[in-house]
Amino acid sequence: MTQQLAKLVPLDPHEVWPHEAHDFTPWLLENADALAEVLGIDIELTNNEHRVGSFALDLLGRDLTNECVLIVENQLTTTDHGHLGQILTYAAGTEAGTIVWMATDFREEHRQALDWLNILAEGNARFFGVEIGAVQIADSPPAPLFKLRAQPNDWAAQVATAARASSQVTGKGALYAEFWERLIDRLQDEHPGWSNARKAPSANWMTLPSPFRSAAYLSMGFASGGKLRMELYIDSQDPEAVEALYGFLLERQDEIEASYGEPLTWEVLPGKRASRIAAYADGDVVLAEDHDKYIDWFFDTCGRMRVSFQEPAGAWTSHG
Repeated sequence: MTQQLAKLVPLDPHEVWPHEAHDFTPWLLENADALAEVLGIDIELTNNEHRVGSFALDLLGRDLTNECVLIVENQLTTTDHGHLGQILTYAAGTEAGTIVWMATDFREEHRQALDWLNILAEGNARFFGVEIGAVQIADSPPAPLFKLRAQPNDWAAQVATAARASSQVTGKGALYAEFWERLIDRLQDEHPGWSNARKAPSANWMTLPSPFRSAAYLSMGFASGGKLRMELYIDSQDPEAVEALYGFLLERQDEIEASYGEPLTWEVLPGKRASRIAAYADGDVVLAEDHDKYIDWFFDTCGRMRVSFQEPAGAWTSHG
């Protein structure tokens, strides 16, 4: 018996998001994973209508994979010169390293302009053009369909070969890269919803998106003194936002730690605008025979943090 298959039907994006500022931008702010998936990196979107001088940027966030500011400018129309100028103004005003221009259709001249900017940037910044679309199967809810129309030179190849390239790192960086590559492989199998990362860093830490919108992200890392550290790292361009969010969570310390299952370490970092809430365990990257045990610990603590910081967080996104 032949199975009956439904047809995938393209939708007019305006049927799904009637208004760019009122519908699409707020939706994307809450569904950053849809954009992260097409870019092939981990991102967090934290603010909409972010002021840049006398102008307002659609979305501000962070590229967690490349550790830099990320900006997004949206159009529910065909690209135009005005928005090309806007993304350059916003990139300069925020010192962004990852710049995303989204539109329902890209003129060839504007796609070529993004290619040219990527050549000039020489890897110091990344310019993406993403086409906005939507699809539906039978009577199913609409689903977003984003397509890359411009990206850094050889971007797909860079993402696909990142793990192989990490093996060329020498010294302790090579040990970190080997560990994170192993962790990413297991992450994709065991917790595929936690990260879009495909590139193993050679640093002693790896960031993940937090399961909530805020001025914070989750980080796994090797701390000094032979320690593993799983943390909620609170950071923002606005130091007052960091202080407000940390204070908000500190007031709920008992509730958070009861959900987590044990005490956490609460740290205001001297000389930095950031703060952290962390768990520690013994571990050193040079002990390769213990790497799987370390990954088990990171997965366990990360899973509990995702729950413990989300459960009492009904109002805390307003502090991000």
